[in-house]
Amino acid sequence: MTRPALLIGLGNPDRGDDAVGLHVVRRLAARGLPGVTVAEADGDTLTLLDRWAAAARVVLVDATEPAGQPGRIHRLDPMSGPLPRELGLGSTHGFGLAEAVELARALGRLPARMTIFAIEAAHFEHGAALSAPVAASVTAATALIVAELAEGLADA
Repeated sequence: MTRPALLIGLGNPDRGDDAVGLHVVRRLAARGLPGVTVAEADGDTLTLLDRWAAAARVVLVDATEPAGQPGRIHRLDPMSGPLPRELGLGSTHGFGLAEAVELARALGRLPARMTIFAIEAAHFEHGAALSAPVAASVTAATALIVAELAEGLADA
């Protein structure tokens, strides 16, 4: 069965700004958007290929490496080519979101439409809360994703 849209938040809830993707999707889940399935992933990015297998439209939310502007939101279209390396969408375990997307591309397992919202982090300390600028970006990211999903569902 094909779902109109799948929203996945990535992150570790115990590692500061790494949890921002989880915060965003939880806020979106509370809205109960029609036609949207919400999921969380906390580390094993290889499972993403199975999770999005039946989805025609996927939106992913993840934290990126600090790059000078914590809380800045990047909208990425992996359908147009490899993800930018400078955003650090990898993993400390060697296989992150960027690698999962490229593996899916090589295997012909990317969904028909995919968007990634990458939010610049300030820190990833164990046991820390979201930093103030990253916490402030949750509302903006939520609004951007609602608009993205509304457009995607109207096109379906």
